[in-house]
Amino acid sequence: MEASTKLLLQLSAELEAELHENILPFWINQMSDTERGGFYGRMLNDGTVIPDAPRGAVLNARILWTFSAAYNSTGKEEYLQQARKSFGYFLSSFIDKEFGGVFWSVSSGGKMLNNRKQIYAQAFAIYALSEFYKASQDTDAIMHAVDLYNLIEKYAFDNGNNGYIEALARDWTELDDLRLSPKDANEPKSMNTHLHLLEAYTNLFDVWKDHELKKQLQNLIKLHLETILDSGTGHFRLFFDIDWNSKSEKYSYGHDIEGAWLVRRAAEVLDNQDLINKSGHKALEMARVTLSEGTAEDGSLFNEGFAGRVTDTDRHWWPQAEAIIGCIDAYAISKDEKFLNAALKTWEFVKQKMRHPSGEWWWLVNRDYEPDLSQDLAGEWKCPYHNARMCLEIMKRTTDLIDTIPLSVFNSKN
Repeated sequence: MEASTKLLLQLSAELEAELHENILPFWINQMSDTERGGFYGRMLNDGTVIPDAPRGAVLNARILWTFSAAYNSTGKEEYLQQARKSFGYFLSSFIDKEFGGVFWSVSSGGKMLNNRKQIYAQAFAIYALSEFYKASQDTDAIMHAVDLYNLIEKYAFDNGNNGYIEALARDWTELDDLRLSPKDANEPKSMNTHLHLLEAYTNLFDVWKDHELKKQLQNLIKLHLETILDSGTGHFRLFFDIDWNSKSEKYSYGHDIEGAWLVRRAAEVLDNQDLINKSGHKALEMARVTLSEGTAEDGSLFNEGFAGRVTDTDRHWWPQAEAIIGCIDAYAISKDEKFLNAALKTWEFVKQKMRHPSGEWWWLVNRDYEPDLSQDLAGEWKCPYHNARMCLEIMKRTTDLIDTIPLSVFNSKN
């Protein structure tokens, strides 16, 4: 146990340095738009900024969440300043003042481009605004977060079949094309949107103890454990029709390991012991399946699989970050050192293969460890949320552990 504790402390120290010396300075120094406000919408992998690129609600919400969470964790005033800047830009650019909700994208000058109400984007706005409220106690932040929650519940919740519809038009009427991205199935419900709604509602409930929100968050936990999760395989199903019939066969290793710890976090925030126990059991099961099926010998996490075999061997940046959190979460539950060792091995892979010279991470490397130079270093989907959150999560979890172990561990020479 002493050796394991020291390894965890070393991991935490390295991730703290990664956060403060690499990830956050990249976004502050290289992606801030000092002329028009906010952050640039795109940077190529060679470091070229595209100043006139469209700006997405998801990217900007994730930036707002990241700097708010970094301040809440460290108390560094610089991060609160960045969060305040991001908050002001987000409200002025993405809030639909006529119909409510947030636009999908705006131009670099702040003009609305895509006005659809993708529920995934509304969820990330709630996640970010509630985190900023924790940092600033700004009542505008919690007011807008609650407004978004009420709009989602009014227009997107499926009262007949349970769950949430993927997307709606600007005025919250039905759409024919519900897809989050062109690669997704055009189905009315998805694991991805439900997972990030759960994440958002968890963060909102942490600061707003509303009875109806509590009920809906509990419902989301049960949906993940009983409907979205395939108990026979230990994987989340990805897409569903309106009646929750599965419409996909492949699975995403990154979403599996991310969802495993997020569902358990939601149960803990609700303080529901029955759901804590159930989600903890499932988190361990999913972590074991992820390690046995989706992890390479070098510790990296593959992208996708089907029927117990890997179908996409690319290593994307965000599954590596989520694998580290998910494995440390499984270690906290079980005290099984194989999960700690898996997290350490994934971090070693990131250090050796995923780091970009700028301080950020490559979007992906292939099976030969070659980075995909066609993918952006920063953009609509490439953001600081996954890797910065991984650093913050491990820092917090290590601090919590220190409070429970004897001083003799730190004084040991072993």
